[in-house]
Amino acid sequence: MQAQIKISRRTFLEVAGATAATATLASCFGVGSSQTTTTTESNGATTITIWDIRTGADQKVVKTITDDFNAKNPSVHATLNFFQNDPYKQKLQVAMGAHNPPDIFFGWGGGILKSYIDANDVYDMTDDFNGDAAWKARIIPSVLSGATFNGKLYGVPTSGVQPVQFLYNKDMFKQYNLNAPKTWSELLSVINTLKQKNIIPIALAGRSKWPELMYAEYLADRIGGPEAFNNVIAGQANAWSQDAFIQASTKIQDLVTMGAFGPNFASVVADTNQDAALLYTGKAGMMLQGSWNFPVIKTGNPAFIQKLGWFPFPTVEGGKGNIGNLYGNPCNFYSISKTAKSPKSCITYLKNAVLADEEVKQFIAVGNVPPVTGIESQLAGAPNSEWLQANYQMVQTSPHFQLSWDQALLPEPAQTLLTNLDQLFLKQITPKQFSDNMNKTLGPA
Repeated sequence: MQAQIKISRRTFLEVAGATAATATLASCFGVGSSQTTTTTESNGATTITIWDIRTGADQKVVKTITDDFNAKNPSVHATLNFFQNDPYKQKLQVAMGAHNPPDIFFGWGGGILKSYIDANDVYDMTDDFNGDAAWKARIIPSVLSGATFNGKLYGVPTSGVQPVQFLYNKDMFKQYNLNAPKTWSELLSVINTLKQKNIIPIALAGRSKWPELMYAEYLADRIGGPEAFNNVIAGQANAWSQDAFIQASTKIQDLVTMGAFGPNFASVVADTNQDAALLYTGKAGMMLQGSWNFPVIKTGNPAFIQKLGWFPFPTVEGGKGNIGNLYGNPCNFYSISKTAKSPKSCITYLKNAVLADEEVKQFIAVGNVPPVTGIESQLAGAPNSEWLQANYQMVQTSPHFQLSWDQALLPEPAQTLLTNLDQLFLKQITPKQFSDNMNKTLGPA
């Protein structure tokens, strides 16, 4: 059976600007320059259009709760439109540029959302959210940071928490007398043992580029702490030349040299779950990936779930970073476009359908961990409760949960980051050249 295509952790990158290209693409995608997406049906119901990219079980949940919402709210009719990830990114950019976006759109927060906010394309829902005590109390506060700018809220969670962690084959580790590594030196020892057994130590989808980012993120954090990337976000001159980044890049190339990812990692694709397949078919021992891979593995090889283990990215000896620090996506968000004729109807949908009791129940049933309060008992009683509870506790207790760099940054430096990181993994540039190239992207936010 083909594994469910994972979409939760896509590199939500667009090319900034390009007015002429936007105009051309607008005609290709059939979006006009002044149309709006909110309409009124003949029965008096206000129709709101929602763009999303989820697939498989997650999409079924969203469809179910939306149908239920429409049945219970005759004055509002929510219409769902699902797209493949990469076409969606460009389609949304074009629609924003043409001032004809959907009423509600799916995203990751961070730099991309901020670029739309700066262009005055996103509705400020701060007062709506703060004005409803029950709605506000339902959401874990820390996850809102990805959609909060200058103290204003521009998106609400619409999916489960998505920390990145090491996934591994417990049976394989037991067979070779291996323990989940807690330090960098222990990880290197595990890699050497698996390599000696002709097993790919770590599955890595190098062709997709964005999975490589996880190593740079965690290594820089474990070496220099969150402050290292905070200096980049602040636009500090030559921030990419900090020792944490130089050391991280050096250790990445050390991994490549020792064969940690196997000889063919550069041809492995994440969008079709080839990295996950290497793990659940026993060809690889570990994989550093997001929690969205759990349903992928469960779909691709249900029996492997019993063999699946997980551990946090190890500490680096002498480093400043806390092993509890997380990278990934605190969650995905739904935002409202500024052109929506009826923001109140959109708010009604977000408040009454998204991550409300029924959707939370259904998400937990398919292996997701919604970022809502008071669900401990539900998680404990659900199938795969050990996995669900571990991720929930991981997020609740983490001292720092950083949105992935390519989403925290603005589009242009984010794309430059992925390009240079790919060259770093292919050993086409040195750690110093990587930092020098990235320093050129620094400037006013």
